[in-house]
Amino acid sequence: MKRILLIILTIFTFSVFEKTYSQGCVAIKGTAGVCSRPTDFRGWDLNFNTRYFKSYKHFVGTIEQQERVDSATNVINHSFEFDITATKTLNSRWSIGFTVPIMDFSRSSKYEHYGNNSKDPEARRTTRSFGIGDVRFAAYRWMFDPLKAHKGNVQLGLGLKLPTGNYNYQDYFYKKADSAVLGPVDQSIQPGDGGTGITGELNGFYNFSHKVGVYANGFYLMNPREVNGTSTARGSAASANAKKYNTDVMSVPDLYMIRGGAAVMVNRFTLSGGIRMEGLPSSDLVGGSRGFRRPGYVISAEPSITYVTKKVSLNLSAPVALWRNRTQSNADKRQSADTGKHIQGDAAFADYLISAGVNIRL
Repeated sequence: MKRILLIILTIFTFSVFEKTYSQGCVAIKGTAGVCSRPTDFRGWDLNFNTRYFKSYKHFVGTIEQQERVDSATNVINHSFEFDITATKTLNSRWSIGFTVPIMDFSRSSKYEHYGNNSKDPEARRTTRSFGIGDVRFAAYRWMFDPLKAHKGNVQLGLGLKLPTGNYNYQDYFYKKADSAVLGPVDQSIQPGDGGTGITGELNGFYNFSHKVGVYANGFYLMNPREVNGTSTARGSAASANAKKYNTDVMSVPDLYMIRGGAAVMVNRFTLSGGIRMEGLPSSDLVGGSRGFRRPGYVISAEPSITYVTKKVSLNLSAPVALWRNRTQSNADKRQSADTGKHIQGDAAFADYLISAGVNIRL
């Protein structure tokens, strides 16, 4: 059971952050984690993980804006991400990992093109982006001697996220049928965020028996850079209000995730279920928090099934959103203070995510 839980940790932490499935407009970028197994193995693991989600339901706070779907003015994001991760186990305690995400996004809307009030059948248009996201290096250490800690262990990780993804990806926005303007696509479908970040991770497991155990993960990405300079005006001029509250350029936000659950082994299969919370804060730990961002979080139920052989592990999971909350941004709070009115933007969320991965021990 120890090996099964370690494999679950290994596979699940590769998908610590999608672009988040439940927060398609919140723009959480792929910053997958690595969790090595505490064994005497000295070699490489390769992990390939793919994820897909569709975000289309708008929320302000925890209140769904059902009228956006009913009136067909909602934003629809399709997000596909493929992560390639190589992990080198140095000894029974130490390992290092390197992750390269490949992003493929599309976003359809009316408000970015003809406008939500347009009755033109061509009013809904699509912008797209594709490319490598922000790569990440990390080092990990099991805190207890794996030769003695047979029932459970805790692993700490520290990493660096590099701004390798394009954070000024551009496409055409249509204001009229015969008029197109080239400009940066929405923050939610930018392959990168433009920041050099520091990541911290906590992974752990505990076995009650050789068939039943529990696991937990925690992840935080700290992005000290405040804004990346990419315009939010979609090829047009920024409004005076956007300039006043600094939403004319994109923010470089922090990210976080916590999750935990239980697993049961049945022959070569392991069935697991847990709860995960992931999100983007309105205020960063280090650096400023200005610029345009859609902060929020989601709490999800996370069922999964894993099939394990000696060299290969296969995993399929489908987290389902239970609670979605689009919180106030820095700009929302400042504008609320200035006007005396409560200002809070919206964000589109998904209902579920489909994630599939394979881990190969070389």
